Parts: sequence; structure tokens; C-alpha cells
Amino acid sequence: MEINEFVQNFSAQFEETDASVFKADTIFREVDEWSSLTALSIIAMVDEEYSAKLTGEDIRNSNSIEDIYQIVLSKLA
Repeated sequence: MEINEFVQNFSAQFEETDASVFKADTIFREVDEWSSLTALSIIAMVDEEYSAKLTGEDIRNSNSIEDIYQIVLSKLA
């Protein structure tokens, strides 16, 4: 799994925000479109694309997209 692919999949969960806004160091909660529904979409995407179980707590304990990426990597190991 590559970080750029993960960022691309992460950004696809946002309907109104341009994908160019998203980088590994993006603080996802600062994106205007961020909501609890988006968090659920991220959890579902991680389950579907990477067969990893991301929790709400994982998201609450993360700041950047890279933080979530590292959590997903640790669950795949």
C-alpha cells in the first residue's frame, strides 16, 4: 500500500472538496466538508479497500491523513 494511493482513496470520500486539497499531511478535520458521515465513509473505504478495521477512536486519535495511513498499516502487519 502506497501513501499516495491511500490519499487518493481518502479524498474520494469527499464529494465537494477538490482532490488537490488532500496531501499526506492534510489535517482532515480542517476540511470544510468533514463530518461524522465522512468519518463513517473513511471507515467503510478502509474496510473495503484494505480489509482493515478502522475505528472511530482511531480517527479521533488522528490529525492527518498520514496518521490514519499509519494506523491502517499497523493493522495490516
